[in-house]
Amino acid sequence: MDFRTQVIIPKSNFSIDHSTKMMLLGSCFSENIGVKLLRNKFQVKVNPFGIVYNPLSVASVVKRVLSNNNFDETDLVFHNDVYQSFLHHGVFSHPDKSICLKNISESFVNAAEFIRKTDIFLITFGTAYVYKLKSTEEIVGNCHKFPSDTFTRERLSVEEIVDEWEEIIKTVLSINPDTKFIFTISPIRHWKDGAHENQISKSILHLAIDNLQKKFALSLSYFPAFEILLDELRDYRFFADDMMHPSSVAIDYIWERFCETYFSEKTIIINSEWERISQSLNHRPLNEQTENYHRFLEQTLQKLTVFQNNHPQINCTQEIEELTEKITK
Repeated sequence: MDFRTQVIIPKSNFSIDHSTKMMLLGSCFSENIGVKLLRNKFQVKVNPFGIVYNPLSVASVVKRVLSNNNFDETDLVFHNDVYQSFLHHGVFSHPDKSICLKNISESFVNAAEFIRKTDIFLITFGTAYVYKLKSTEEIVGNCHKFPSDTFTRERLSVEEIVDEWEEIIKTVLSINPDTKFIFTISPIRHWKDGAHENQISKSILHLAIDNLQKKFALSLSYFPAFEILLDELRDYRFFADDMMHPSSVAIDYIWERFCETYFSEKTIIINSEWERISQSLNHRPLNEQTENYHRFLEQTLQKLTVFQNNHPQINCTQEIEELTEKITK
């Protein structure tokens, strides 16, 4: 007997390989998949403004990067002894204004350069609720613990999300008609919204993505991370201690489903090859001064060099340099 209801995911009509350039934006799921892609040597840019939860803030990130309008001091606010931007996650906040702006600007420049070469966007919506700055009516990506009366809280409609993203998708496709979009919905429940309101919020996101799929059937697909965790796994052993975020086991399983959906057999084999080399690179011996360990390093370097030669689309320069330095010490 089968004691679970498995989510059936059709094989994608396009594939991702190590020459594909991907930009991942949005909620925590984008971060989870982004880490996996980076570890497997894919060419990705993950949340250049940090984690963003609502669809309109994610849209603002894309529009700002496409416009190539970098940030300056007027975009910063000062609160709780740090400088920060309402469009950026707190990881960019810093007590020193120049350092804060430098970190924001460097990430922006890299994203602006990358976005016009991006083949696939993976967008994760987290919530349909937004916070508007009362003084400007601007929707913020992060409240940064400002007093609650600084903002008004609103729930987006399906139409608002669709109208905003229809414009963005058309703009991106005008630059590169072959660009693909993968939309997902974060399975992480926003429990502070309340159980019922969280359900309404997620439902709005589902309907918005469904509408966009109908408008851009050839360019846009949906990956059911939400359904895999909440319908297929459906057990608290697949959640972290907070009972909201997926556990590492759940993330690994969703990653497997992602791989079988978007990767070719060849790409999966390359990932397996890299996994073995990566394990060797991360090996830490009890004693680094032994001849055995030195031979192990040389063998690993040889495997790494062969891997690089066989797969020139994958950049292993940093690993080769670090390993060579270890050997020649």
